Order: sequence, then structure tokens, then C-alpha cells
Amino acid sequence: MYAWITTISAWTIPFMIAFIPLYAAFKKVPVYESFLEGAKDGFGTAINIIPHLVGMMVAISMFRASGAMDLMIGLIRPLFDQLGIPSEVLPLGLLRPLTGAGSLAFTTELIKTYGPDSMIGRIASTIQGSTDTTLYVLTVYFGAVGIRRSRYALKVGLFSDLVGFLAAIFICLYIFG
Repeated sequence: MYAWITTISAWTIPFMIAFIPLYAAFKKVPVYESFLEGAKDGFGTAINIIPHLVGMMVAISMFRASGAMDLMIGLIRPLFDQLGIPSEVLPLGLLRPLTGAGSLAFTTELIKTYGPDSMIGRIASTIQGSTDTTLYVLTVYFGAVGIRRSRYALKVGLFSDLVGFLAAIFICLYIFG
């Protein structure tokens, strides 16, 4: 069974890469021209979202450089310690909604320091897979389609990140603890 799944996994993407242009040619769709048109539209979208990305990066840098993140971590750390939750994963919960690259780098450092099979490594990996870069998603996708009012989406996204963060911690502590 495992070999069968591995074989399917290995051939899915090459199959799709071959199938899509062949199907388009069969349907008499101008494949190359359609690709160029899509690339042209994508370039315009990329240009339109640059201001949103720059604004988000500046805000994240200010948040971290001002010490606000360290202050928040310092306030929450005693509660984590009392509950028996490794407080080393706390910065990941604050970084993950802000930046994918930053949270991945932090997760990598936790895994290098504590090991992938440690409780901290397992929790960090589970948090990484259970949460999303909410502010990045809102900035890029909402900015690309011109949505200006993202108040409710922001609340729901951040709440989902909080639930994913806490669920990852408690599930790992329950399963591996």
C-alpha cells in the first residue's frame, strides 16, 4: 500500500504538467498565448500588491524592533510556565501570523536547539502546520483584488491562529506528553 501511494505521489505533478497542455491542445486552446496572457495579468497584480507588502514589512519590523513582541512574550510567559507549556514556543505563536519566513526560521532554530523529537520541536512543527500567516494572506490576496475593509477577516484569521496555536500545544502535550 505504501509503495502504491509513493508511486502516485511521485507521478501526480509530472502527469498534470503533461496532461494540461495536451488537454488544452485537444480543446484547441492557444496554450502559449494563454500562458503569456496569464503572465501579463500576474505581473500587473504583483505591481499592485507591492505597496501592501512594503507596508506590512515595515509594520512587522517596527513591532519587533520596538520591543513590543518581547513585552508581550514577557507578560504571557509566566502563565505558560504555570500550565507546564514550554514557553520557548511562545514567540512562534506571535510570529506565525506575521511572517512565514520569520516563523519558519524560528521553528528551524527551535528544532536545531532542542531536536525534532523533543516536545518543543514537535509543538513548533505542529504550530507551523496548524496556523497561517494571516497578515500576509490578507495583505497579498485582499490587496490583489482591491478589498479595503478586512476587519472581520482579520479577526477571524487571528482567532483561527490562536485556536490552532493552542490546539497544537495541547494535542502535542496529550499525545507525546
